[in-house]
Amino acid sequence: MTALRAEGLTARYPGQPTSNSALIDVDLEVEAGERLLLLGPNGAGKSTFIRVFAGLMRASHGQALVRGRPARSARNLVGVVSHATYLYDELTALENLRFYAELYGVKSPYERAVALLEEVGLPRLANEPVGRLSRGQQQRVTFARALLHDPPVLLLDEPDTGLDLAAFALVEELTTRHQRTVILTTHNLATGLRLGTRVGVLARGRLVHQQTSASPADAPALTELLERLGRI
Repeated sequence: MTALRAEGLTARYPGQPTSNSALIDVDLEVEAGERLLLLGPNGAGKSTFIRVFAGLMRASHGQALVRGRPARSARNLVGVVSHATYLYDELTALENLRFYAELYGVKSPYERAVALLEEVGLPRLANEPVGRLSRGQQQRVTFARALLHDPPVLLLDEPDTGLDLAAFALVEELTTRHQRTVILTTHNLATGLRLGTRVGVLARGRLVHQQTSASPADAPALTELLERLGRI
C-alpha cells in the first residue's frame, strides 16, 4: 500500500517567484512501513516537503496524498516532530499532551498522555511547566505528542534537535516499533542511515537522487553527493 505520494508536487511560499519554488515537480512514492531518509543541502526543500505532507502548507501545483487522501484532509493520519516544539510553555507537559489529545479526539486523553510521558522517560516531570524543561526534555514531549493518536505516518524534521544519544536511542525505538511509515530529515547522516530504509535527496526543490536501501556503508558516497550539491 502506498502511504505517501507526491505527484508533480510544486510548492512555494508567499512572494516566492515561480522560477524559484521551494519544491519543483517532485514525484515520489513511499510504501507503508518504509522509512525514507530525506537529505539535501540547506534550502533544498526538505522542511517544505514535511510541511506540505503535514497539511500545514498548500501545494501550488500537483498533489500530496496520504493513504490516497489529500494531505490537508489527512492530518489525523500523521504525527509531526520538528526542530521547533510548538508546545505551550505555560502549560505542564501533561496539560500539553491532554490538550492535543482532545484536539485529536483521543479516547481517555489523560490516561494516554500519562502513558506516553512514561514511554518517553518523563513521568516525574509530568506536572512541570514545559518552559522550565530542558531543550531535550521538550523534544521528548513533542515526540509524545506526535504519537498521541497512534498515527500510521510520522514526519520527523530534525527530531534529534537537543537530544543526547540515550534520548535519541529512545526516539529510534519508538519510531520503528510499530512499522510506521516515516519521513526523516536530519543533519546526522550516520543516525539517518541507521534509521532509514531508503534515501531521497533534494536539491533546489527537485528530487535529484533516490535509492531503495539505506546502510551506514552509503555514508561516503552520500556525503560526497551532498557536498557537490551544496556547491552548485
